[in-house]
Amino acid sequence: MRIISGKYKGRRIFPPKNLPVRPTTDMSKEALFNVLNNHFSFDGLKILDLFSGTGNISFEFASRGSAPITSVDGDFGCVKFIKQVASEYDFEIAATKSDVFKYLENCKTSYDIIFADPPYGLDQVTFEKIVLLVFERELLNEDGMMIIEHSKYTKMEHLSNFSFQKNYGGSFFSFFELNSTDDDEELADNSNKIIEEDEG
Repeated sequence: MRIISGKYKGRRIFPPKNLPVRPTTDMSKEALFNVLNNHFSFDGLKILDLFSGTGNISFEFASRGSAPITSVDGDFGCVKFIKQVASEYDFEIAATKSDVFKYLENCKTSYDIIFADPPYGLDQVTFEKIVLLVFERELLNEDGMMIIEHSKYTKMEHLSNFSFQKNYGGSFFSFFELNSTDDDEELADNSNKIIEEDEG
């Protein structure tokens, strides 16, 4: 995997082949960060990376100056690898081995950006639970953004706080913001916020 931009632009990082992960592709990651770049200045942003896997997204944020970053994954090998890379590059990343749902239920910190890349095989209700926990627990800062990566079979646009959705090469990213769907008119308009940008 490759760091797209920032201090370590172009640097390639090679995770162990035996990690149980499906990393976000470089193409999808670059498109995602182009969207975020229109909303944020990355320097100093507080980031939560859920189902962080190889740390691909965390490393990209760190290279662009975001800190502190919390990476949460249930696999020991993934957490060990993230810690190793963070130490090597002096990234301010705290990697935590935890069940994501338990982490959210007990979290007392709020973040500027929350990114979640759950296994595509999780069911619809489980995907929805991630979003519900974040907003019920008030884990997103004002003017912050939550992004969930998912397949075309998972539908997110009916949920409260849904803002818009983009599709890159078969990877779907749903974006959520505080109070982005405050009334029935906005909820009805969500069908117009799904933006097809299949670049695959």
